[in-house]
Amino acid sequence: MQNDAGSAKGAVVDGIAEILMNRVHARNSLGKVFVNELSKALEELQHDANVRVVVIKSEVKGVFCAGADLKERAKMSNWEADDFVQKLRSLMNDIAALPVPTIAALDGYALGGGLELALACDLRVAASTAKMGLIETTRGLLPGAGGSQRLPRAVGLAVAKELIFTGRQIDGEQAVTIGLVNHAVPQIDHGDAAYQRALVLAQEILPQAPVAVKMAKLAINRGTEVDIASGMVIERLCYGQVIPTKDRLEGMAAFAEKRLPHFTGE
Repeated sequence: MQNDAGSAKGAVVDGIAEILMNRVHARNSLGKVFVNELSKALEELQHDANVRVVVIKSEVKGVFCAGADLKERAKMSNWEADDFVQKLRSLMNDIAALPVPTIAALDGYALGGGLELALACDLRVAASTAKMGLIETTRGLLPGAGGSQRLPRAVGLAVAKELIFTGRQIDGEQAVTIGLVNHAVPQIDHGDAAYQRALVLAQEILPQAPVAVKMAKLAINRGTEVDIASGMVIERLCYGQVIPTKDRLEGMAAFAEKRLPHFTGE
């Protein structure tokens, strides 16, 4: 595929799947073809039983994702623009709906829709020099792919409003202070410090019981959408899914025998 259209591919190695974004000339901006490529990569991973963690990273040095492709957007009619934003929302929702933990590795700019993509992930790791922000109000727009809903959950309502109203860009160190990212790391010569830290984080998740991790993600995501009493019901239902698993028995046996458990996802 040509670089101006962009490509996104998924690869699975030892339980860790990577979605690699590569639209060099457009700084990974979200155009029609590129969004379709991302959706295809996600679809391939959705039901892959070998996947336990997903890492989303850029292969374009200095940028994670520059946001929507405004040059392409300028050629759209109002109807076409609205339809495309709906496809962006679907993409972000598909990322959020992946049953396994997802980690965004921000080694450069993550602006507008690029930050919204990262917000759709469960965890975020940033290089300290990375720049991120929901800058839509500086373009006469507002976050339209879920950012106005997900950012307050990450950083709190007042902070989210300030960032969105001002369109301010912040670096990785500021982002970790307000809770926007989980970790901020100094950038290295190769330009992939966040990706390397994301792999370390993925390796920490990898040995844990797969069904338990999936159910924990589901309980957290669904539980935070409702009142606490309803959340408790959701937690109970998710807990009930792990009771009959072989992994639960293995976890108990390993504890009793003072050894590390070996989970199989059954």
